Amino acid sequence: MINKKLQKKILEGEHQQQDFKYAINDSKKIARSLAAFANTDGGSLLLGVKDNGNIIGVSSAEEYYMIEAAAQLYCKPPVSFETFEWKSEGKTVLEIKISKSADRPHKAPTKEGKYMVFIRSKDQNLLANKVLLEYWKALKKESNRLLQINEPEKFILDYLNKNASISISRFAKEAKISRYKAERILVNLLCMNIIKIHITEKRTFYTLTEKSNAD
Repeated sequence: MINKKLQKKILEGEHQQQDFKYAINDSKKIARSLAAFANTDGGSLLLGVKDNGNIIGVSSAEEYYMIEAAAQLYCKPPVSFETFEWKSEGKTVLEIKISKSADRPHKAPTKEGKYMVFIRSKDQNLLANKVLLEYWKALKKESNRLLQINEPEKFILDYLNKNASISISRFAKEAKISRYKAERILVNLLCMNIIKIHITEKRTFYTLTEKSNAD
């Protein structure tokens, strides 16, 4: 018998908060997905589901231990998770639920074995950049910030009022400042919720928040 609730989830496809895995044969690879979910908005990993949405099922006990190894041994710091079993057509799908973490950033090993910070961007796990990492650090300090409107700040705000987005390279070049100073300004604007960061497979760019656009 088809489980309609599970079917509804699968029909959503893979996205920012959902990923499919038909099997686990590498705990280190799964660790990247767990860390990425924990570092971003949380999400669910559906084990026993192929990329095309077909259910093949899993042996839940074996899969659970592989996930536990990924979360505890290959995520630094470890990532907490919850599990839920779905039954459909005599097969078992194991859902691994990860919440957005207050302990971020969580690192996981790359294919080369180097521990890096991954984030979830749409249906991909991508590396976080320096600006995002510094932004997370700044958020934990919870310090009050005042926006100083110097020439670089004026430039980027004017630019984004006329253009959809800007990269850090263009910002530094057009504002005639160092990359380091550009990073500091972007972190400050992120903390004040004036801009948003967008990390994709091909590029990283910054836009005004909806609030800033409304203002």
